[in-house]
Order: sequence, then structure tokens, then C-alpha cells
Amino acid sequence: MNRNWLYVLLGGLVEILWVMGLKHSSNIWEWAGTLIAIAASFLLLIEAAKRLPVGTVYAVFTGIGTAGTVATEMLVFGEPFKPIKILLICSLLIGVIGLKLVTSDQAPAEVSK
Repeated sequence: MNRNWLYVLLGGLVEILWVMGLKHSSNIWEWAGTLIAIAASFLLLIEAAKRLPVGTVYAVFTGIGTAGTVATEMLVFGEPFKPIKILLICSLLIGVIGLKLVTSDQAPAEVSK
């Protein structure tokens, strides 16, 4: 995995944190942490999108965030476990992994003005 895909992975993991923060923050410090996590995840996403196809980067980023958020809600916060949720998350992850596998790591062509 190259550095740009590592940015996508880290950005997706940080996305899970800020999404949890949107639901569970209750004081100024938790909200401040949520805002910092939002900024960090999008900065990582922007860095990766400079060198990788933006559509694939965004799909992988949101896939990691979605799957991680659903799993965290079930495992940590007591959200009801439903087999259909797991099946749908697995379907999402198969699509995201497929996109990553068929995408080259070449930088997109520069747009001239």
C-alpha cells in the first residue's frame, strides 16, 4: 500500500471518530475534538485525492467510515445487531475493495488552464 492509500485509510478511520462525536458529544471539549477530527479526516482525504482518482478515493473513504461507524455502534454503543446490517456492510466493503483493486495508483493528468 502506498502513502496515498494510507491517507485514505487513516482519513476513513478518523471519520468514524467524528461521526461518533456528532452523536455522543455533550460538552465543549468533546465538540472541539469532533471538529478537529472532521478537519483531520478531510485534510487526509484531500491529500490522497491530489494523487489518486477522486471518485475511488471518496468511495473508499466513505465505505471505511460507514462500515466502521455501523460496527462501532453495534459493538460499543449497544445498537441492535441485525444479520441484514452485516450482509449489507459486507456488500459495501466488497464494492469498495473492488474499486480499490481496479484503480491504478497513477496520478491523474494535470488540467491546463
